[in-house]
Amino acid sequence: MKKTAGKNGDLHGVIAQARKERESRELGYRERALKLYPWICGRCSREFTRENLLELTVHHRNHNHDDNPENGSNWELLCIYCHDNEHSRLLEAEKQQSSSSQKKTADVTHKPFEAMKDLFKKS
Repeated sequence: MKKTAGKNGDLHGVIAQARKERESRELGYRERALKLYPWICGRCSREFTRENLLELTVHHRNHNHDDNPENGSNWELLCIYCHDNEHSRLLEAEKQQSSSSQKKTADVTHKPFEAMKDLFKKS
């Protein structure tokens, strides 16, 4: 069964076009970053050669993949392991922040000693 995006066309075609545009955008800043910076991971200092260069990624420091200044000030080269770690840390921090903001002090409704005043009145 073929999924469609309604009258506007094929959903698969839309996804393929979005991927193609993302890949072309990535090639642009990746190539520029590889020319600007030495082929070394900015975190673990692992060095790369042409044989393993695919394992070196471009990380956007402000996490905005559309912010690609010509001077490369928003980029750093990270190996795939350090890049995954960086994004995992960001996701974990966001998760903790959202859970802490959701924790609110509940109004106390249960009063366990309320009936005690009645016991003291009887004595």
